[in-house]
Amino acid sequence: MSTCPAELNFSSHLAALNAARADKTAYIDDHRRLSYGELAERVARFAGLLQDLGLRREERVLLLQHDTVDWPVVFLGALHAGVVPVAVNTLLSVDDYAYMLRHSRARAAFVSGGLLPMLQAALTQGGHCVEHVVVSQPTGPLPAGMAEFETLLAAAPGVPAARTQADEIAFWLYSSGSTGKPKGVVHTHGNLWYTAELYGKPVLGIREDDVAFSAAKLFFAYGLGNGLTFPLSVGATVVLMGERPTPQAVFKRLTEHRPTVFYGVPTLYASMLASPDLPPRELVAMRVCTSAGEALPRDIGERYTRHFACEILDGIGSTEMLHIFISNRAGALRYGTTGKPVPGYEVELRDDQGQPVPPGVIGDLYIKGPSTALMYWNNREKTRQCFLGDWLKSGDKYQCDAEGYYTYAGRSDDMIKVSGQYVSPVEVENVLIQHEAVLEAAVIGVADHDGLVKTKAFVVLRDGHAAGADTCAALQNYVKTRLAPFKYPREIDFIEELPKTATGKIQRFRLRQREAAASFPAV
Repeated sequence: MSTCPAELNFSSHLAALNAARADKTAYIDDHRRLSYGELAERVARFAGLLQDLGLRREERVLLLQHDTVDWPVVFLGALHAGVVPVAVNTLLSVDDYAYMLRHSRARAAFVSGGLLPMLQAALTQGGHCVEHVVVSQPTGPLPAGMAEFETLLAAAPGVPAARTQADEIAFWLYSSGSTGKPKGVVHTHGNLWYTAELYGKPVLGIREDDVAFSAAKLFFAYGLGNGLTFPLSVGATVVLMGERPTPQAVFKRLTEHRPTVFYGVPTLYASMLASPDLPPRELVAMRVCTSAGEALPRDIGERYTRHFACEILDGIGSTEMLHIFISNRAGALRYGTTGKPVPGYEVELRDDQGQPVPPGVIGDLYIKGPSTALMYWNNREKTRQCFLGDWLKSGDKYQCDAEGYYTYAGRSDDMIKVSGQYVSPVEVENVLIQHEAVLEAAVIGVADHDGLVKTKAFVVLRDGHAAGADTCAALQNYVKTRLAPFKYPREIDFIEELPKTATGKIQRFRLRQREAAASFPAV
């Protein structure tokens, strides 16, 4: 494994790598292009802009922007200056932003014009430290006291990069916890370097001649690697998309810009395959795809590869580990599994007592690797629960077969114990979606009248298929013939849409909440 240099400013590291590519296109967004030379110049100017605003090293700035060419300028420019960007989800509530502003104590906020009303509403809640609001692509006249991004950038001097250490705090991301407040995950300059060296180059195999396009946005750990760390580490070109990643929006970029590397999530791949607008193979140029966020069902992977002649490298990463640490690889791909550990990372499956489990037995997933976050900011209790010496407890359940392939069983909180035996909701869901009538499925455990836990499925049907007793029985029988009988769903609810996070992950806890509420009707 390569060794990260002790002194590292990841922004200036990328600039040096691409100094000879000044005229090559680095980014293409919905309206503009930015060459590597222009990117380097704007990054240095943005660092000067921060100095002009009075920002000092290690202070935080909020980054609330859509995926445009301004996003990497703000992120890398802050790193260049030794200032800490706090990149946040663009799909959150006003209360979420108000909490993040207070929690991060950001002194400045950089926001897209379309998101300014949300930020303004969050700022009115008070308790924050924001002194400057800078708006990219404003949609109208700016309120008093706010500044326009391009105006400030044009007036700012380019400044040299701060001499930062690899272990120095570089940026934060907020995890999307299923309960409680989001956790501020603190990462270093070196963590970015390691994800590129361990996964981006050797496993993904990204190259200088690639055009990369990620449906996952830059504010996600997955999207940050996809759309910034990996392509810029080899001098590739990146396509950015400001709008939400619907199948139609994705198809437009795949056919117009013909990216060679595409990063998606399982729910998007399923929606793409179900869309009547799915483009034929000859209109796209994908040579490799990736998937993360949730386990990619085998059926979806196989159908996608048959259509596009392109493999999807399914893997698992986390905000805490910054990117993927178990992955399938080209030439050794096995759909239905998450693959094998990425070289440079160690993985263990342990039981409830912390002891290793044998092959084929479900256990808690622990990871050790050089891209692990430092901590959850101002949350010592949760930090001590998850960051255990060199190891991170992921909160995921997995099993490993005799050949070393890992298969996702679900989040620890999602596991179902039926008749004393664990049932993986993912396993049942993967069988259900192989049925011709099923588009999406989610499985949870519910207590019956005797207080015994049984499996229940929530199913979104494909067009042309009707809900009813016959369909329910057909799906139950379909699962019984493919899994152990105790795993089949005793109940099936047909619904229009599954609750999901902004990344497309199914929120099974919301389905459990719904069932709990139904068990205690209002009097």
